[in-house]
Amino acid sequence: MKQSERAAYFQQLHARDKAFVIPNPWDVGSARVFEALGFEALATTSSGYAQTLGRLDGRVSAGEKLEHCRALCHASSLPVSADLENCFADDPEDVAAFLTRAGETGLVGGSIEDYTNNNSRPMYDFNLAVERVQAAVEAVRKFDFHFTLTARAEGLLRRTHDMDEVIRRLQAFEQVGADVLYAPSLTTLDEVSHVLAHVQRPLNVLAPTCPGVSVQQMSDVGVKRISIGGALARVMLGAMIDAGEEMLERGTFTWLEKAASGRRLVDMFK
Repeated sequence: MKQSERAAYFQQLHARDKAFVIPNPWDVGSARVFEALGFEALATTSSGYAQTLGRLDGRVSAGEKLEHCRALCHASSLPVSADLENCFADDPEDVAAFLTRAGETGLVGGSIEDYTNNNSRPMYDFNLAVERVQAAVEAVRKFDFHFTLTARAEGLLRRTHDMDEVIRRLQAFEQVGADVLYAPSLTTLDEVSHVLAHVQRPLNVLAPTCPGVSVQQMSDVGVKRISIGGALARVMLGAMIDAGEEMLERGTFTWLEKAASGRRLVDMFK
């Protein structure tokens, strides 16, 4: 599909009655696997990608981020949305400039968050956070395809804001034109429902912070998109750590029983 066709399809996914699960590949190989399994769209993970470089989350440059996005878009025929963190900028005009570059990679969606990536002042103040989202909206509306912009209120995840402030920010992001809203670290279905009662735009929920809640349950309360964040990358790393420790500590290889078959991988990558 052309970028415009992927963009239209991605937009339509958010308009359906049921929620869809969007997995978060951390490299080209994992993107190909998720596509082969039958997922409808992909989203990058900032932490998962950073780990492939041996770094912590937030330690990737803007250029590296954009090249990673370009690689995933070229490797898959699915729509790809990106975790663009704070768009590698504080000022609204610089946010707009970065998103213009992001749109040239093949992405059909991406997120902007109100976390600064600076522990000395972790969150943008309310007015600046809203101005940044507005600048992002204005930038992506200039594209010749629909770029689905997700606005993230990070206060619960970063433990800097209470639920009321998170909702206030989500409502403001909605008012300036964000397509999708996202408050990472909702932990119960009641919290999800509470947020949904105060916003109109589609809501993305991070599944790993809401354990025990099924896709169907989220669909039933009105969630439109369910992402996984860096959890799938950690599953892969966890299996590798367990295998390494078994070999070193026990001298055995039972971990091989859970390895993907070579034949199946050939089918996925050919």
